[in-house]
Amino acid sequence: MSSLVQNLTSLETLDLSFINISSIIPVSLTNLSFLTHLALKKCDLFGEFPVKIFSLPNLEVLNVRYNQDLTGYLPEFNRSSPLISLKVGFTSFFGTIPSSIEKLNSLQELDVAQCNFSKSLVPSALGNLRQLTYLDISKSNFGGPIPDSLANLTQLTVFRVSTSSLTGPIPSWLGNFSKLVYLDFAYNQLIGSIPASFSNLINLEILYLQGNNLRGVVEFQMFQKQQNLYQLQLSSNNFEFVTGSNIMNATVQQFTILGLSSCNLKELPHFLQNQTNLERLDLVDNKISGEVPNWMWNLSKETLIFLDISANFFSGELPAVIPWVKLQCLRLSFNSFHGRLPIPPPSLLEYGVTNNKFTGEISPLLCNMSSLLYLDLSKNNLSGTLPLCLGNFSDDLVLLLLGSNSFHGMMLQPFNNRSSLRMIDVSHNQLQGQLPRSLANCVMLEYLVLSNNQFSDVFPIWLGTLPELKLLAMRHNRFKGVIEQSRTIVDFPKLCILDLSYNNFIGEIPPLFSDIIVNKSTYMYTDISYDLNGFSILRSVAYSITIAVKGLDLYYSKIQEGFAAIDISSNKFEGKIPEFIGNIKELRSLNISRNILTGSIPSSLGNLRNLESLDLSQNKLSGQIPQQLTRLTFLGYFDVSHNNLIGPIPQGTQLTSLNRTSYEGNPGLCGDPLPKCGNQEAPQPPPSTEEDSDSGSARMLGFDLIFFSAGIGSGFAVGMVLAVVAITRRQELFLKIVGMVRLMIWKR
Repeated sequence: MSSLVQNLTSLETLDLSFINISSIIPVSLTNLSFLTHLALKKCDLFGEFPVKIFSLPNLEVLNVRYNQDLTGYLPEFNRSSPLISLKVGFTSFFGTIPSSIEKLNSLQELDVAQCNFSKSLVPSALGNLRQLTYLDISKSNFGGPIPDSLANLTQLTVFRVSTSSLTGPIPSWLGNFSKLVYLDFAYNQLIGSIPASFSNLINLEILYLQGNNLRGVVEFQMFQKQQNLYQLQLSSNNFEFVTGSNIMNATVQQFTILGLSSCNLKELPHFLQNQTNLERLDLVDNKISGEVPNWMWNLSKETLIFLDISANFFSGELPAVIPWVKLQCLRLSFNSFHGRLPIPPPSLLEYGVTNNKFTGEISPLLCNMSSLLYLDLSKNNLSGTLPLCLGNFSDDLVLLLLGSNSFHGMMLQPFNNRSSLRMIDVSHNQLQGQLPRSLANCVMLEYLVLSNNQFSDVFPIWLGTLPELKLLAMRHNRFKGVIEQSRTIVDFPKLCILDLSYNNFIGEIPPLFSDIIVNKSTYMYTDISYDLNGFSILRSVAYSITIAVKGLDLYYSKIQEGFAAIDISSNKFEGKIPEFIGNIKELRSLNISRNILTGSIPSSLGNLRNLESLDLSQNKLSGQIPQQLTRLTFLGYFDVSHNNLIGPIPQGTQLTSLNRTSYEGNPGLCGDPLPKCGNQEAPQPPPSTEEDSDSGSARMLGFDLIFFSAGIGSGFAVGMVLAVVAITRRQELFLKIVGMVRLMIWKR
């Protein structure tokens, strides 16, 4: 770019918009004194914007929008600047809008949306720019009430202050903006009602007020004067709508976008019957009940591309075939629809019907949706086998959610190596047989839930090659055999949650985990985004799972990124608890209960400083409870019941505050909350200092003299005296010997 402009000293117009330049802006641009028009929109520019460009004597238009890595700041302006249009929106410009901006008395367009300005009130100096026709200061850290100085901007046609922190009411003086075409105050903290003066905005075409705290009665008659109004977004406020048939007449304008979600609607607005041009209709999360009226299926048949009526109280059956020929998004979830699952048009990208009462089999016609990204049929009463084409009918499919139905037979196959799948859930069905090996082709897969079926197979170690897999749940199935280690370099590199409980696995616990590095400030989810006629639709689907934590089966509707859990309970694993578990520093829950594990509890478990739930119950573990477990300060649930543990429970920690049921079934254990250990005081947590060296120096740690007698056969008695003097660097060894002696006494 530098070489391009360095010799063009007489250049007046430079427009390189939408060209991937990927460079800094050369300082040589500041030498183009004849330049009147500079447009570098969406060019992947980076670095700092040369501030001297603002001082070019003839510059009238400056547009560097949509260069996210471009930094810079707005300078102090003087009256000699001829700027007419200044657009730096969607960059990383920082600082503030200087009050001297009011000196730009020729400025007609100002766009500083989605910049990194410091938090401040909406600049009142903007009110002196009386020639402004376009103002966008959205999502740039401005807040507070809308200053009255902006009442001077009566020439505005576009006024956008969305996703900020605006407070207070919408000022009534906005009704004087008779030229206003586009008004966007969405996602703020505005209160009060829609001013009656809005009826004067006769040129208004787009009105976005969603996501505020507005209230009051809204009659659609108030918009009758805005015959050009075609986009109306009022969602997520506290309005009370008047939707009666008295306003259903020919004067109601034709909308293309209508957003009325979370608006306390109790019935469908009657004026919808006259709508023939709707493209997007959003009625989610209202209180509309009863069957969908027949006229609804004739609504905007040729134009509708988005319909969301989820989270209402709709009931009844739906048409066998959805009539909207261009529909791309259909959301029917969280209602009480029943009957057969309707067949959408092939154009569909998103189909969500979870939490209804649909019955019957999935029609193979569903596979005609060749561009589908999102399919959620979960939590219905669907039955039959899964159509084979579902596994391979769309390379673009990201989410496949079929859980909590009554499907039977084999799982979907094949999955090809072009698969985009990131989430698969077929849990709570009656699927059986082996897992399709083609699942290994789903290299983008992050979430796989197979729980509560009748699968019968060995552990799918071949899934360890999936580089993004975070959650694998296989509980309550018939998986069996030894879990062999694969021969790949890294197995399950991102696995955070593994649930193998209630199966028939045998052998030793395999090392399927490495340490987990996560961002604890977010939740695990999958994003789906797509474009609908210029509007971006973003769908975030949170990971969810039912897993045994703290002795209960808990359902997590969202899972924090920092949550890591292993549940391999209710199998037939044997051998010792492996030391590698102590290296999984982010582990929050560990459940290895109801197996046949032997040996002692590894002291390395004391390294799991984030552990909140530890269940080792109903095994054959022996030895003492390691003192190192006293380090687990977040531990809220601990169960070692029904093992062969001995010795005192570590005192002075949360381990003694638990119910005695956490320790029952271990006759050799003693100390709070169990009965006291005779004259022997239970040991306190070890000091945090390093252990002594093995140099041969010793420390006298204790002396315990115990008398006991044992009889062998009738009339034969042997008296024995055992004196144990522990002269060792390891207090643990001494305590183990004492515990073993006590156990011998108890057994005799």
